[in-house]
Amino acid sequence: FDLVCSDQWKQPFTSTACFLGILVGSFISGQLSDRFGRKPVFFATMAVQTIFSFCQAFSPSWIVFIILIFFNGLGQISNYVSGFVLGTEILTGDVRVIFSSMGVCLGFAIGYMILPLIAFFLRDWKSLLLAISLPGVLYIPLWWFIPESPRWLLSQGRVEEAEAIVRKAAKTNRVEAPTVIFKDYSAHDDDMHPQEHLNVISLVKTQSVRSTTVILCLVWFSLSIGYYGLSLNTSRLHANPYISCFLSAAVEVPAYMSCWLALKYFPRRLSVIFILLLGGVSLYLIQLVPATLSELAVALEMLGKLVITNGTSLMYAYTAELYPTVLRNTAEGVCITVSRIGSCLAPFLLQLRESFEYLPYIILGTLAVVSAFAALFLPESFGKPLPQTIQQMQKREGGMKCPCITRKEHSKPVVHLESRL
Repeated sequence: FDLVCSDQWKQPFTSTACFLGILVGSFISGQLSDRFGRKPVFFATMAVQTIFSFCQAFSPSWIVFIILIFFNGLGQISNYVSGFVLGTEILTGDVRVIFSSMGVCLGFAIGYMILPLIAFFLRDWKSLLLAISLPGVLYIPLWWFIPESPRWLLSQGRVEEAEAIVRKAAKTNRVEAPTVIFKDYSAHDDDMHPQEHLNVISLVKTQSVRSTTVILCLVWFSLSIGYYGLSLNTSRLHANPYISCFLSAAVEVPAYMSCWLALKYFPRRLSVIFILLLGGVSLYLIQLVPATLSELAVALEMLGKLVITNGTSLMYAYTAELYPTVLRNTAEGVCITVSRIGSCLAPFLLQLRESFEYLPYIILGTLAVVSAFAALFLPESFGKPLPQTIQQMQKREGGMKCPCITRKEHSKPVVHLESRL
């Protein structure tokens, strides 16, 4: 579109349009998924991403292009979040850990690594867009193989449908299902009836839930703004752009593998605190490396990106484990929205280096350390069943006891469904 000279400002704004779509998608997809179900929102937003990505290749003008890329970004993050939550709720135990750490994220990293290879052979941007949009068609047959989340169905009082899905899974795995699968569940009136359709306000309505939400948003914000701050330092990597893109993607593979180990063997809260502290140290040190030690600067940058990528992947699973079914997707969406705001603010924060060269990274490092301290007050979810209701979430105790953000919650007895789902 000849975006040069007086139109040069349109180049970064094009990326901003996609980012705004991701921002909006992060916010609305969670509420849609909690309201209408994981499966329909997942496939609907996958269709949005595929269609608008395909149409981008035929954009007659820059205005049309940025409108299409906005909806492309909206669909992209929406199907990612709803698909992640769907898999988290269908799977249990070690399988869920593998899915949330490697099944989703490792697939993303591999696709990220393949992208520069495709771009190397398809130098025309239209051909590249067509190549990366067509694989979305492969999702169509999956509609008949991927079930709706039984947990979400139970939260809506659709017990028979949830039982049918569990029976089908039992038959596939050659396991005999009991005559009444959710007998204990149906015995509790509060859980038997459809849950109230909750929204974003429910995330801050009660003190215990509000404390968890605020701390999680702070952690997500810190990880995102720290990741973006490290990414802006890639000018130290003097390499071919295709190679640089590949290396940036390759470092995420060990990050996701280490995340799987952390999710499998270590408490969530402790892992998050360690990651934030190590990431904060990297942010403190990276700008103190002299220009003559470029290898050390690159090593610190890769370490920082590995750690923060690990933390972001872990936070997807941790956030999903803390919230009940009726709020899980909404909570994920809100946290991701806050993280995108952090990414958006990072470039403005880095402008402070005109006043003092190291000030932006001192702020970023301090933010990570403060978030690590705040994470001490998060509940622990390691080895515990997913909460099905707000009452189950409130029943969990936080980390350190602090009268400022915690209080004793009274709730009715609840029945965990982990062994049945």
